[in-house]
Amino acid sequence: MSFVLERFIADCKSAVEGDKPQEVIAELVQGAVQDYKGVMAAIGEPKRAMIEKLYVSDSLTIVNVVWAPKMTLMPHNHNTWAIIGVYSGREDNIFWRRIKDDKNGKIEAAGAQSIAACEVAKLGKNIVHSVTNPTSEFTGAIHVYGGNFFEVERSEWDPMSLNEAAYDVEKALALFEAENAALI
Repeated sequence: MSFVLERFIADCKSAVEGDKPQEVIAELVQGAVQDYKGVMAAIGEPKRAMIEKLYVSDSLTIVNVVWAPKMTLMPHNHNTWAIIGVYSGREDNIFWRRIKDDKNGKIEAAGAQSIAACEVAKLGKNIVHSVTNPTSEFTGAIHVYGGNFFEVERSEWDPMSLNEAAYDVEKALALFEAENAALI
């Protein structure tokens, strides 16, 4: 069965209302990225860095994230669970943990995971991660969050000092546009 965006969104909406939504949605995302040609037929091939809203509500956000070649996004959290399914390219994630009792909310590296095309990762509510596209090609991924990704209060960490600050959605979106401008 080929990927149909409207059906995928409906299935995710149904799953978020049921038991174990993260598990069910992980299976839905896994099925989607296995049909990577169908995903690209529905939402387009990755050709520019972006965060494309596919569905947003208070309980669920589905976005198409396209990472520019060699792009890196600073450490950040979501304050909600997340499912990441790569349909083209690769995402390398560094996982971070807070340094106990640090007055600036400083973090330190705690692990990593590479997610290649047709693979899925589940991130818990309290995960802090940074993302890099280590390839020379665009990377495309479907990200599903158990809340409103654009309105949940969360944090980002300065990539140099690793100190915590309030997450700035507009700054993050501007980074994607800056990556596109650098490619011209």
